[in-house]
Amino acid sequence: MRDSRVWPACVVVAIACAGVSIRAAAQAAPPASTAQGLQLLHRMQDALGGAERIAAIRDFEETVDARTWNPDGTPLGHVRKRTRWMRDPNVIRLDQVGPRDTYVLFYDGSASSGWEILPDRGGSDPLRTTGKAIDLAGGELRFAQSYLSGFQFNQWLADRVAGFTVSSPAPNVLRIAHGDNADDFTLDSTTALPLKSSGISLANPDRPVRREMHYEAWTTVAGVHFPTRRVNYLEGLKLGEITGSAIRINIGLSPEQLGRQPSDFMPDVPRP
Repeated sequence: MRDSRVWPACVVVAIACAGVSIRAAAQAAPPASTAQGLQLLHRMQDALGGAERIAAIRDFEETVDARTWNPDGTPLGHVRKRTRWMRDPNVIRLDQVGPRDTYVLFYDGSASSGWEILPDRGGSDPLRTTGKAIDLAGGELRFAQSYLSGFQFNQWLADRVAGFTVSSPAPNVLRIAHGDNADDFTLDSTTALPLKSSGISLANPDRPVRREMHYEAWTTVAGVHFPTRRVNYLEGLKLGEITGSAIRINIGLSPEQLGRQPSDFMPDVPRP
């Protein structure tokens, strides 16, 4: 569910921040990192601001504004999303307001548990939640686990994070794999910044689809480059475009703060 829940921070890179992590073709185990893959990863790290600067990020917050479309091309509406992440303990909090896609999600990676407040799909107000929190389970738990493990900083530091491998299936293409998940990043041949990433979206855990994220603008925070304007395609259809992004790092987030359920069961998203 929640097809529009694809704004990783990431992506981006999928980013998430992706967006979220993506599932590679079925295989017994990913191969070891290759020299070509490590060379491309190090070029990308340098382009992003350097591995040491990335590793110094303890917590991260991004609030984005996005436009979304239905698969038939008709406008779906405006989405505003806030992503908060911590490295240690490793937790993620997502708060989003959007038509029939307003939700809150918290996941603690160290405890492998969390909760979410789902969108109200049938009520009169398209921007409301169901008004109750439930434990993450099934596909929603897998989504949260994949979102956190594939968060952009883990991918950017894939040579330092256990379980990740990197390779290069084509010139200027960096494949970052983790278990049976992988992202292919096409890098600019001159700057080495990502131009796009591709794979299989798990935003809807019950209906994986081909996805591609294009990175069209960047900003710099504390010496690290972050993608801001991002365009998301699912099965070749343009379904989302981030039009604005505000990023803060190392602001002193705490797991207690991120794990606190909102008393009104609505997302905690700053107003524009």
